[in-house]
Amino acid sequence: MEAVIISVFILGYLAITLEHSLKIDKLIPALVMMAISWALISFGIDNFDTWFDSGKHALLSNFEAFGHAEKMHIVEETLLHHLGKTAEILVFLIGAMTIVEIIAYFNGFSTIKNFIQTKKKSKLLWIFAILAFILSAIIDNLTATIVLISLLQKIIHNRKMRLWFAGLIVIAANAGGAFSPIGDVTTTMLWIANKVTTGHLFGYLLLPSLVCMIIPIFIASKLSVFKGIIELDTSTPEPAGRFSGTMLYLGLAAIIFVPIFKMVTHLPPYVGMMLSLGVVAIFAEIYSSSKFSLKDLDKQNAEGQIHHSPVHLALSKIELPSILFFLGILMAVAALESLGVLFGFAEWLKVSTPALGTEVSSTGISDLVVLLFGVGSAVIDNVPLVAASLGMFSEPMDHQLWHFIAYSAGTGGSMLIIGSAAGVVAMGMEKINFFWYLKKISWLALVGFLAGAVTFLFTRTLF
Repeated sequence: MEAVIISVFILGYLAITLEHSLKIDKLIPALVMMAISWALISFGIDNFDTWFDSGKHALLSNFEAFGHAEKMHIVEETLLHHLGKTAEILVFLIGAMTIVEIIAYFNGFSTIKNFIQTKKKSKLLWIFAILAFILSAIIDNLTATIVLISLLQKIIHNRKMRLWFAGLIVIAANAGGAFSPIGDVTTTMLWIANKVTTGHLFGYLLLPSLVCMIIPIFIASKLSVFKGIIELDTSTPEPAGRFSGTMLYLGLAAIIFVPIFKMVTHLPPYVGMMLSLGVVAIFAEIYSSSKFSLKDLDKQNAEGQIHHSPVHLALSKIELPSILFFLGILMAVAALESLGVLFGFAEWLKVSTPALGTEVSSTGISDLVVLLFGVGSAVIDNVPLVAASLGMFSEPMDHQLWHFIAYSAGTGGSMLIIGSAAGVVAMGMEKINFFWYLKKISWLALVGFLAGAVTFLFTRTLF
């Protein structure tokens, strides 16, 4: 039965990887393989001799001797445990997405356009790269990419030029998300699972992430395509709005507050995110009540009342397909973890990989293996890779292994346009061709990834 469940996972994983070829949204195979995996566990529970206790990160002793009712009770408890851990991540993401949508409701991101005053291509590249790096650390790399490419489309009409900017924004956004606990879904997963802390994450990964961004941008700025000046579209400036700047800074401050809240209260991050969302929502409701627009006349409900709640509108725009995808993939990986498959694979790695060279401290896991996580995240989704690592390894909080995994999974996806959420959304917004990106951008991403990895090998010696 274990072989069947593993086969279901592999087939589902393959369907996720081939999302664009199959024309099927990746949330569908994720949800299907999650449900089938747990159903097969329920049907075959009497045939399993081992069970992994996630709380103790060890196999249950004498599991094969348990009765059917007792085994089913353990399955239900394990399922509830994993659902709770997954819900922590999903509620956190829903809160962050809603805050970002509230900022967008007030046109807050238009404030960023004021920073762009140059027409020189190389300087413009550095401005967008730095903005991508900083914004992705605060509002996550996916949202930062959406914001900046939307801005690109408003000020640069030459599509071929925009493709270069978009590709390099993906690199910068993924690099910026890697060192922040709220900058990338995979890093957030490690943070919520208490594998990394904010202070050590910054200490270990800020410099490698900077190098990962700076090296490709520096090389690209010397290419002929970024020589000379570019004509910017400044003829029809978009009105910023009365409260746009206030809501932008309030929303960003509220998201930054979440790690501080966690450090002070030692409560799960989603609690702080809900507090931040509540505070932002209060100001949003107050500001929107004094805001009148003719567009509101088109938003009447069945009773003839006008909907002008920014919170309701923001909740209707969050990426629910992404939320459901994370639910499916995390719970599917949890099924493999519960059967002890991931634990067994980790033990095999610890025995087999020292011969490959460069070991990571006392883990027995080679640096090369962790780098392969990064390469793997470019080919397949990084979320299940990191989810699998959480079930495979039992190293303590802030062990360098977790930080190296955060870096590799977060930045490795830049090597292919389909390798990260930021790349996929850029691909959709600008219709970027897979092979164009592979030819023009991938080598820059690879150079940055390897340079950042070498830098990490240095920074980890400082802690």
